[in-house]
Amino acid sequence: MKEYEQYPMWDAALPLEQRLDDLIKRLTIEEKISLIPTREAAVPRLGIPAYNVGGEAAHGVAWKGEATVFPQPLGLSSTWNTALMREIGSVIGDEARAYHHREPERHGLTLWAPTVDLERDPRWGRTEEGYGEDPVLTGEMSAALVQGMQGNHSFYLKMVATLKHFFANNNEKDRLNCSSSIDPRNLREYYLKAFETPFVEGGALSMMTAYNSINGTPAIESPYVNDVVKGEWAMPGFIVCDGGDLSQTVNYHGYHATHAESAAGALKAGVDCLTDEVDLVVAALQEALDRDLLKEENLDRAIRNIFGVRMRLGQLDRSGLNPYASIPESVLCAPEHAKLSYRAAVESIVLLKNDGLLPLKSDALRKVSVIGPLADAVFTDWYSGTLPYRITVLDGLRNRLTDAEILYEDGNDRISLQTQEGQVLSLGDEGTVVAVPEGSAEKAVFVHQDWGWGSHTLRSVNNNRYITLTEQGKYQAIAPEIGGWFVKEVVQFDPEIDNSHLLRTWNGLPLGLAEHQGKHVLAPVAADSLEDGATASKANDLVIGAKEPVRLVKHVEMDGIKRAAASAKASDLTVVVVGNSPYINGKEEIDRPGLTLPSEQVRLVKEVCKANPNTVVVIVGSYPFALQELKDIAPAIVYLTHAGQELGHAVADVLLGTYAPAGRLNMTWYEDESQLPDIMDYDIINNGTTYMYHEGPVLYPFGHGLTYSPFEYNAMDAQRIKGVSGADVLKVEVQVRNAGDVASDEVVQIYGRPQTSRVKRPLKQLIGFKRIHLTPGEVQTISFEIPVQKLAFWDVTRDRYCLETATWSIMAGRSSEDIRQTVDMEIEGEVIPARQLDLPTFAESFDEYAGVLLDECLEGRSAVRAVVPGEPLYKVDQLSWIAFLNSGTQGAHTFEARVAAFGKGGELQIRSGGPDGALLGTCPVPMNGSESTLVQDRSDIQWTTVQCPLQPKQELERLYIVFQGGAAIQQFRLKC
Repeated sequence: MKEYEQYPMWDAALPLEQRLDDLIKRLTIEEKISLIPTREAAVPRLGIPAYNVGGEAAHGVAWKGEATVFPQPLGLSSTWNTALMREIGSVIGDEARAYHHREPERHGLTLWAPTVDLERDPRWGRTEEGYGEDPVLTGEMSAALVQGMQGNHSFYLKMVATLKHFFANNNEKDRLNCSSSIDPRNLREYYLKAFETPFVEGGALSMMTAYNSINGTPAIESPYVNDVVKGEWAMPGFIVCDGGDLSQTVNYHGYHATHAESAAGALKAGVDCLTDEVDLVVAALQEALDRDLLKEENLDRAIRNIFGVRMRLGQLDRSGLNPYASIPESVLCAPEHAKLSYRAAVESIVLLKNDGLLPLKSDALRKVSVIGPLADAVFTDWYSGTLPYRITVLDGLRNRLTDAEILYEDGNDRISLQTQEGQVLSLGDEGTVVAVPEGSAEKAVFVHQDWGWGSHTLRSVNNNRYITLTEQGKYQAIAPEIGGWFVKEVVQFDPEIDNSHLLRTWNGLPLGLAEHQGKHVLAPVAADSLEDGATASKANDLVIGAKEPVRLVKHVEMDGIKRAAASAKASDLTVVVVGNSPYINGKEEIDRPGLTLPSEQVRLVKEVCKANPNTVVVIVGSYPFALQELKDIAPAIVYLTHAGQELGHAVADVLLGTYAPAGRLNMTWYEDESQLPDIMDYDIINNGTTYMYHEGPVLYPFGHGLTYSPFEYNAMDAQRIKGVSGADVLKVEVQVRNAGDVASDEVVQIYGRPQTSRVKRPLKQLIGFKRIHLTPGEVQTISFEIPVQKLAFWDVTRDRYCLETATWSIMAGRSSEDIRQTVDMEIEGEVIPARQLDLPTFAESFDEYAGVLLDECLEGRSAVRAVVPGEPLYKVDQLSWIAFLNSGTQGAHTFEARVAAFGKGGELQIRSGGPDGALLGTCPVPMNGSESTLVQDRSDIQWTTVQCPLQPKQELERLYIVFQGGAAIQQFRLKC
């Protein structure tokens, strides 16, 4: 036995805390520092191995090699099946263990998944990674995945799930320096609620903070990490920051001047592990200690959290008791895992529309045309694992319809490109795209895919490779797939007035022809040839550069839509498959410009449906889409996300009726983006977004999904009883009958709505759901026990959850709009008393508002200030105000407030009844120091207490504070 194995830290029979005490006592301060970066150093003298925190497992183990790939998380959530999620999580844990056993110091077991960010805006570029717009669905589905990942042993962990990104992280534009403004009700009832369930019920032992700020404070230093995650929820694991965020707090947020300050701020705020360059982290921590910004006890707390998890993973353990240590490599891509991938894919499929065409009668099909740019493709995304194999929709239908003739057209044009001087583009050595005199070489013909919003790809017909911009700076047809962090297969087409096109790179550089090795190669214009300095800087690293842009004339060698329509017309049935590439127009760092499908795909569907009315439209996409142009044309529409290796078999089996679809939408499908606010406006309550607050028409509602058998709901009952834990629960029972002749799953959804409330409440809110299976004619009574506390809302007048006394409508149905049974019941709770504004009242606890943002206040809580020019939500001539309603304060004569000037001086107007109501008083807020439009360093802001007299005997039941200039307020009270 080695000497260190005799230390208490290595004794698995001892309590965990005792082992951790021994570990921390033995580490030097230098060693402690080396264990804070995500690439944790080895400590050989104590037997501690090097360890890599991180890795991806959003829908299967990623970035390590071949692994089982499941549907994208948005698709997993479409199953509404928590039991399935636990099974998937367990498979992910098994395969993560297999890779870890292969190379333990390289492949860690603390992987970054699931993504719990709520998707209140479908334009978010990372929508594919989340679980939808509802906190209950997101919370329960992600909690189930976590339980499967981490295993069910009382001590040992199979792996550890890292929830991301905490929180209010739902835009990619300016994500490294923006701030999400979140008021207390949105924060508590929506954004935090989704994370609470996977922590409290799922037992997640790790979390990643987001890049953005929340109310002016970078998420890496958010007070909600210590106060809520580690405090209220008592999460015993460790917190990690997002990649590079230590330095980005300095370089992008401008929140600190040095990395030492950033490191100190993060650890004090509850982050335990820093994801950045190791040398940078180590130097920053050492400097922070030297400058007394950090104490050794801060490092000790982080080490305790990190190693509390590492020990439970079985490290520093020779006991042989860890049941997960013997998981073999043979679990990787095991046949039973492939079957689970198929099950997840088929359960995720949502039947959006069916006018009776589905299920197909396979024995009547002699000729089937399979059409579309995604018909013979299975796409992966940035966080996908490596597919062990792929079954496309075309493959799936060929495999299932062995007696039918299957025709295939992708619907894309085949084009060639020619300069205005008569040269044609050809493929030279190693697929290099060159311009040659016409007739001197074979012209290149490309499959031209228009992905919408100016993004195009060109795939060589000759070698089936995409043209891509190489590191050398020229275009070559060498890419087998579209992908990468920078998607260099994308080419932008700018139409010119003379019927030519100016082509641009993925990042906007114009293309020209450059002299290279005696050839004219297609390449970006060199930096010194560009007039735009900002654009020129993007080209500085190119070895090859053209001197000037070239205009290219596009020649259509074959009309793809005409061929597709002809194929459809000649067939008994057409299946047209459209959708998105996960790497184009919507991805990490890029929000979607809109909600529609690419216009060329819409045109393709229209022409195919015109040629053959028996057409099924299959949408394979990472997001909800606006389908106004197609919803009345196609008789059947099926939706699924990019669903992994078994996508094609799953689609084929649903179309042919081998499996009855029962997936449900986890997001509202809006009619168009005009129904959405600015993507930076996070207030779902005030804006009326998500199914909970949206009052207008929608294309398809939250929870929607059809199947092949009708279901009846009867005999609903709801009672308030004592649950097993002693807390009150709502026991809801509803009888469900399969009234058709097809066995099918059904997703029973329970919603609630109070008929009266002091505040604006959701039109409906999901409080429970179950996926069940019923054979024809079968009847089941489905029972739910829902904590009554789920009916509570955040009372801003008292800073706590409140269960109001009210009549509640408890509803059971097939979607948020398809309600089949309703029971009204009295819920006894409390009546919120009138506000006492003579007590200190935080400004962020307003009832209503307009034109304001919540911002950082280093004195605690959040400041409230007006939106100013230059900020995303600024509107010209908009009044900025906050309101405090239902005040019971009488006889107030003075307004006292804690105020500051943000950027420039201003004043607060105190009014009654409305923002333009009777003026009761005015509080000047003078500027301290120099003025600027926006203030970056909040530590420079001087907070002071001001008072102003109020007009006597004025009505204060509705008190309004109106902002002028840079006035900001943290709290106030009325003196009586």
